[in-house]
Amino acid sequence: MAAAATTAAGWRRAGVAGAAIGVLAAGAAAGVAVERLTVGRGMRKKARLALDATGPYGSLRGTPGRAVADDGTELYYEVDEVEPAQPSEGPASDGNRRRRLFGRKAPAPVTVVFSHGYCLGQDSWHFQRAALRGLVRAVYWDQRSHGRSERGRAQGDGVALGIDQLGRDLKAVIDAAAPEGRIVLVGHSMGGMTMMALADQYPALIRDRVAAVAFVGTSSGKLGEVNFGLPVAGVRAVRRVLPGVLRALGTQAELVEKGRRATADLFAGLIKRYSFSSRDVDPAVARFAERLIESTPIDVVAEFYPAFTEHDKSGALPAFRDVPVLILAGEKDLVTPSSHSEAIADVLPEAELILVPDAGHLVMLEHPETVTDRLADLLVRGGAVAAANVGEHGSTAQQPGR
Repeated sequence: MAAAATTAAGWRRAGVAGAAIGVLAAGAAAGVAVERLTVGRGMRKKARLALDATGPYGSLRGTPGRAVADDGTELYYEVDEVEPAQPSEGPASDGNRRRRLFGRKAPAPVTVVFSHGYCLGQDSWHFQRAALRGLVRAVYWDQRSHGRSERGRAQGDGVALGIDQLGRDLKAVIDAAAPEGRIVLVGHSMGGMTMMALADQYPALIRDRVAAVAFVGTSSGKLGEVNFGLPVAGVRAVRRVLPGVLRALGTQAELVEKGRRATADLFAGLIKRYSFSSRDVDPAVARFAERLIESTPIDVVAEFYPAFTEHDKSGALPAFRDVPVLILAGEKDLVTPSSHSEAIADVLPEAELILVPDAGHLVMLEHPETVTDRLADLLVRGGAVAAANVGEHGSTAQQPGR
């Protein structure tokens, strides 16, 4: 009995720690009060299962591929191709025949490359993918150690992860999935930082091939100053102990994962607090975000986190001055506050800056119509589509099945 009690206490401690890391997985720190739960545990579990069944978010799939990073890590990506136009009669057909006769090759289509954020995956772009499907050539990839990509091999050998490595990973994905033609870069949070690291290391690629850029809820640096909506004293205390806590939890991954599962309700409350701002966010969407974040192993969370305090890519931003740029963020983002987007806009004064009211960090899930609309306009300006004729699947009110 004593041993069982000790184990249970250990699981509870691991659960609280795991839930705290879940906050970090959404980009925040621990110490948040959540509303008292009044529904039985069994009913809450059934509700989660029902939401998983009724909200088929993340179900869209494309043609799979794998790129190989410079350390040998295999990076998983999927490609959604442009749906072929229906054959027409008359002059257009004659034009097609002329191209065949003279051996002309149609120019490569513009490819839109989507990079996701920390502890998420390519499926976090679900609504935008549903809306753009068939209209543009798009690449969605999982960053190393996330989603279907391989665990970072260099990190397995003890090499610390840096944002520069993610920039090189993105270059490998572009080389494999979009080796020619113009590209549009779209990145959320860590994905935006990845794009900055790409520009820092491969400025010629940005100059020669990038047609437009979208930074969604991201930062060019100074993330160590973010307080996550907590009292300053509390943030300082968390930062003092966090490195050691992360290292310890990373070595006890199995125990912490059990604790995360045992404290799923607290974990869900923290994720919702740091992912969304709207009170009426669709419960199925909130559950989808929870599933994305909880699928990231605790040792991966611990492995990536230190890179953000060291991240500083403000010097790379001028590489994007000659292309259309969209900077979009939630006004109530506690993870990468909107002031960080405004700082990017200060360096890129010609960029379009959109701050979405009543929106948190996962703005592309919380207000998908707004994000898709602004992104569609950027794609028009970048030459990826002829007109802003995206579908209506950018709404949480619909259940896309394409």
